[in-house]
This record gives sequence, C-alpha cells and structure tokens, in this order.
Amino acid sequence: MNLLASGAALLIYIGIVRSTNIVLTNDDGWAVAMIRAQNSALLEAGYDVVLSAPAENESGTGSSTATPTTLTEPCEFDTCTTGSPPEGFNASDPRLNYVNAFPVDSVRFGIQTLSPTFFGGAPDFVVSGPNVGNNLGTATVDISGTVGAACEAAKEGIPSTAFSAAGLSQVSFTDLSNDNADTLAALVFSQLTVEFVNALLAAGPPFLPPGISVNVNYPSSTSSSCASPSDFSFILTRIAPSNSATDVETCGTDHLPGETAVVATTGCFASVSVMNATTKTDVDATTQAFVLNRLGDFLSCLS
Repeated sequence: MNLLASGAALLIYIGIVRSTNIVLTNDDGWAVAMIRAQNSALLEAGYDVVLSAPAENESGTGSSTATPTTLTEPCEFDTCTTGSPPEGFNASDPRLNYVNAFPVDSVRFGIQTLSPTFFGGAPDFVVSGPNVGNNLGTATVDISGTVGAACEAAKEGIPSTAFSAAGLSQVSFTDLSNDNADTLAALVFSQLTVEFVNALLAAGPPFLPPGISVNVNYPSSTSSSCASPSDFSFILTRIAPSNSATDVETCGTDHLPGETAVVATTGCFASVSVMNATTKTDVDATTQAFVLNRLGDFLSCLS
C-alpha cells in the first residue's frame, strides 16, 4: 500500500471510531474492575460509550429477564444504597449506569433508553464483557449472562460481541488504582477487546449479519508469556466442535477447531466463534465467512 493510500485508510478508520457509539454491558455488575477498565479503554480509543450493567453480580443468569426493581440492599461494592431506584447512575458520570435486574434487561435499557439520550438514537455496537471467567462450549454459553446480553442486542438489531477471560477476579473498580495481578489482567483484556472491536468495525457497517453475535474467549494473562496484548493471537473457532459440519475454509481446512480446545492450547490463543443470537449455536459457513472476511489478517492459525 502506498503512502497516500495508507493515509487515506487511516483517516477513514479514525472517522469510523469517532462516529461509533457503543453500549457496554456485562453480567458481573456495573462496579466490577473489568468493566470499568473496558470503559476507559474504549473511551481512550475514541469510541463514544455508555455503560449499562446489572447493579449486582448476575453471572450465570443466561437470557433471564425481569422488570427492574428498587434496591432492597446496596449495589455491589456498596456503590449505591438500599432504596435506590431500579435504574441509576454514577453521580459524577451519568454515562455509568446500573439496572437492578438481569444482563438482558441492562443491555435493553442501554439500547432503548440510554442510547437515545446520549447518542440521539440506537447504538452502533454492543460490547458485552469481558466476563470474569471463560464462557466456552454449549452448556456454558447457554447460561452465560454475558452471552445472553450480547445475543439480546443482536436480536434487537444491534451487532454485538461477548468477551470472556480467564484469570480475572470479582473485585471492585477501586482496585484499578493498585498495581496488582487483577489490575494488570484487566488492562490486558480491555486492550485486547479494543483491538478486536477496531478490527471488526474498521470497514464500516454492516458490522455483522442480522441476528448474529460473536463469542470471544481469552486465556489467562497471568503467565509471563501472555502478559502483553501483543502476545495474543485470535483464532476462528466453533462453539461445538464437529467433524461432520462443513465450516468456512481457513488455515487449510473446512473444519474449525472448538473454542474450548483453542483456549486450552499452550500459548496465548483467543477463540472467536460466530453464533446465532437466538439459538446461541454455531452458524453456517457463509455466515462464518462474513466474519472471517471482516477480520482478515487480524485472525491467525494455530501453530
């Protein structure tokens, strides 16, 4: 690519980032360290972000939904008081919001209420997570609130990705001021998520086919070999490995590896599985090819 073309591509990329509105959610709660680190990383990358997440840790609640209710106990880490309203926000930053219900309800509030307020319309993309702990394979994906929120967004017409990471702890965002293992892991995973979002969104909309979401899982960053974002590689995978299914052809095969096996492989391999938001299952080769073509050289092959 010549210098003029490279410069033009950079200007287009910068324009896309600056014009992209993101709803950030999770199932671990609005005050957990990981989501606040992710919020900061997306803002630093130039995205416009509003956070809408559960008032409490709602891990393992899948696609459960309920009408938000007044708090009968404080929010997690005492970040709001008993008697607080069903939906609320940080006094110093109204873009940090809690919903006293499930992850699905939180992302719905972000899409339907907060996004029109702050963005003047629907968001362009939803980032769900990274979750504290991996969400790998059919059983885990089905019960994951992080995946449930991402799928809810896709069903409402908003492209989304669920991110999950090993080696994290359920600690308060106030721990981010400390130079400890949890902080370092959160910083690595938040930057990796930004890099993935950058790659997926770089060519402009449509970011994903309708009704489709993506499930991304990171291995632990606690080992010295996976301590930096540059140490990681992203691999296109399946949620459920299958020798009979014909997948998109990549890395010399039309059988994608299972995400569980990839994340467990020695090295720093993150899995990228394309899923149907309604069934939370793998998609056909044509739909996989859409994501493969979007991500291009950002994806790698298992060595």
